[in-house]
Amino acid sequence: MTRSLRTALSTFILAAAALLALQGMRAHGASRDTAFYPFIDLFERVVLRFQRPESPADKLRKLEEFFLQSGLPLEDALPHFCSMLSIPPDAGHEFPDLPPDQQKQQTMLALQSILRRRAAKQPVLFVVEDLQWVDPTTVEFLTQLIEHIHEARILALFTCRPEFRNPWTGGPNVSEVNLTRLPPTHATELIRRVAGGKTLPYEIVADVVTKTDGVPLFIEELTKTVLESGLVEEESHRYQLAGPLPPLAIPNTLHDSLMARLDRLSTIKALAQLSAAIGRALPALIVPPAESSNPGYM
Repeated sequence: MTRSLRTALSTFILAAAALLALQGMRAHGASRDTAFYPFIDLFERVVLRFQRPESPADKLRKLEEFFLQSGLPLEDALPHFCSMLSIPPDAGHEFPDLPPDQQKQQTMLALQSILRRRAAKQPVLFVVEDLQWVDPTTVEFLTQLIEHIHEARILALFTCRPEFRNPWTGGPNVSEVNLTRLPPTHATELIRRVAGGKTLPYEIVADVVTKTDGVPLFIEELTKTVLESGLVEEESHRYQLAGPLPPLAIPNTLHDSLMARLDRLSTIKALAQLSAAIGRALPALIVPPAESSNPGYM
């Protein structure tokens, strides 16, 4: 991380202090074809906290309450949010009869208005994760936001994989930080932190560092696998080997590590496999019928 970026981050965080507003949005592989998907997910899951089942009238009431609490005019932006969230509007707030592109631009203006109003009250940290899975409409919105971000107290933090084609490279308001694999010293420190600050036997640490090749997620998961495997015993300030370390005791891949942890869940394993077969979206209402034939699932 460059010195200028570290300084900017430190200055912002100090200025924000306890008045930091965190808006975290996430995307996944199934969201590329849904316009504004990260915003839809954020509003449904975090801001409005929609429940299943919940009537359209209840959802509309929550949305109107949010607008009133935020000081947003209902007549200007409510129809656009209803359209984005697939909520039928009530009388007097019908969907505007606009061309699709104009409807999209009005929705973007409404979203920017929310961020700017929040930033006028307190600094905002605006986080969007996994840009490689974000839909084109959201990328267009983020482009407009970045162009004018210097006009408001907003710090936008985006994460992405290398395959994402960054349209903002070289922009005046943009700093890029490329995260490389962790060196062995940092990997060892991460292992210690996952182990609750306690040291692990040298043979274990060396094997984990070699097999994970500096990938933080793999380091965390493989360390958890070791701690749960019975290979080590916990003492007051460290872990000791429970016995001789068998060959191939530590999994070689992240998949093998996760499967080893899943195997130790015994009765929950079948439910996890069922959920994986259904897909990322798992409605809560389908779980009881699916697992009712075997009481051992839960």
